[in-house]
Amino acid sequence: MTLFEPHNLPFAAALAVMLILTLLQVIGLGDFDVDADIDVEADVGDPTSAGIGGAITSLLGLGRVPLFVWLITFLLAFATIGMSIQALATDLTGSPLYRWLAALFAAGASIPVTAVLARPIGALMPKDETSAVGLDSLVGKRGTVTTGRAAKGSPARTKVYDRHGQAHHVMVEPHEDASEMLEGDEVLLVRREGQTFFAVPLAERKLAPMS
Repeated sequence: MTLFEPHNLPFAAALAVMLILTLLQVIGLGDFDVDADIDVEADVGDPTSAGIGGAITSLLGLGRVPLFVWLITFLLAFATIGMSIQALATDLTGSPLYRWLAALFAAGASIPVTAVLARPIGALMPKDETSAVGLDSLVGKRGTVTTGRAAKGSPARTKVYDRHGQAHHVMVEPHEDASEMLEGDEVLLVRREGQTFFAVPLAERKLAPMS
């Protein structure tokens, strides 16, 4: 039994997508920042306080690792489990399962496996992505635009440090509609709406961050 046989098509595709995502991360195009996607631990101290959605997210392990890492882990588990199911079915019955039935079984098994693997993976990752502080506490802090150009309706990724010295990567738009902020600009976060922060460039306004 080989990976490229028809009954293994879903698992071959999963491995291909996993390799592409891994390559994107290696060359710096992947998103390893949990704050911009899912901020269960940073935004709420108790995952259950976010309701059913927060509890499910925590259960799946999405709050322990960035979404990009979670997807890579899930795809690897899906491909491995799926091929194992097909190999076992062939050994027991002499033929593999219908590929989409095997994919359904593999997907169901891969979710808890990925959630379990998220714990050790999260423990090994650098801790500058999340901290047990509310996002509102970042208002009044200095940040540096790291990716993109911030304009009205077009936020840019910005790195900001909380009171513990831990880094968060958040999406930032200018506080004033006519303003813009470029990569490398130092800014001051002045307010937050959902997952988006609004800031003023410190080069234009001589403002001091809140203590």
